[in-house]
Amino acid sequence: MSARGHTLWLTGLSGAGKTTTANALCDVLRRAGAAVVVIDGDALRAGLSSDLGFSAGDRDENVRRAGEIALLLNTQGVVTIVSLISPRTEARRAVRARHIENELSFAEIYLATPLSVCEARDPKALYKRARAGEQQHMTGVDDPYEAPEQAEITVSTELLAPEVLAEDISRRLGLL
Repeated sequence: MSARGHTLWLTGLSGAGKTTTANALCDVLRRAGAAVVVIDGDALRAGLSSDLGFSAGDRDENVRRAGEIALLLNTQGVVTIVSLISPRTEARRAVRARHIENELSFAEIYLATPLSVCEARDPKALYKRARAGEQQHMTGVDDPYEAPEQAEITVSTELLAPEVLAEDISRRLGLL
């Protein structure tokens, strides 16, 4: 594993397996000798982005903040795995553009797990609350998710174990 940084941006619906896949990727890459950090959307919302709501503008700002952290870590040779719904194409494009401007590696990984599977998993009962009308701005229910059109990698966590996905993603990106 080289000392070159990379940003691996995992996007998908809530329950798609972003955090689980990110943690499995982290384990695989650390075993290969990489310096790795995971930036998780829930952790961001609990701290750095606790001042943001769920409007389109606030969601874009959350994505921007995550992107800037990833960019800074990437410049230091850290593989940065961002696990974030990041529902809007334009916000993800802006993060990619910042990486390109700085000649840094960026790969978008779309976890294209079907909504029905995400809802069946529903680890935080978010879909249940949204369907009951108790929660607004739920991506995939009453707020749109704009799927990436040109992600470097598109996978579904529906049938493959996170460890298998992590090995596959790492190899496909040339990180192993």
